[in-house]
Amino acid sequence: MAETLGSLCDKLTIVKLKQYHSTDPARLESLAKQESQLADEINGFVGAALAGDIPADRLVFSANKVFKKEGNETRDFSGQIGTVFAELAAVNCDLWHEQEKVYEFTSVPAEEKDKVVNRLAVLNLERNKCIDAIDRRFQELVVSKQ
Repeated sequence: MAETLGSLCDKLTIVKLKQYHSTDPARLESLAKQESQLADEINGFVGAALAGDIPADRLVFSANKVFKKEGNETRDFSGQIGTVFAELAAVNCDLWHEQEKVYEFTSVPAEEKDKVVNRLAVLNLERNKCIDAIDRRFQELVVSKQ
């Protein structure tokens, strides 16, 4: 996958979740380095895009997910980049906690298993919608500044 602002934001939210859920000093040190690298990469990417060093058509790399829509209804995400970034962070938090259930799937009651799997699918779709929305908003912003 080509890096985009949305994909970099996604990676940063995941690093922040790992930091929140970690206590191991070595892991936290590694995650702090990853956070710094991602922040630098985001700053560099935004600067390069605004300077015209990245063609506008390369600012978007749509997920193009292929899935059955019936039973997998997702929310739409609107607003400016910061608003959608906040939604992405919230979706990733929800996804993290839902994924935790899968790690101990044998303890999930049988009547709940389908709900967990469906919730994971929907959250992953929403995660991709957020990434795509960030990319489109950023592309619109860059094009309007040129």
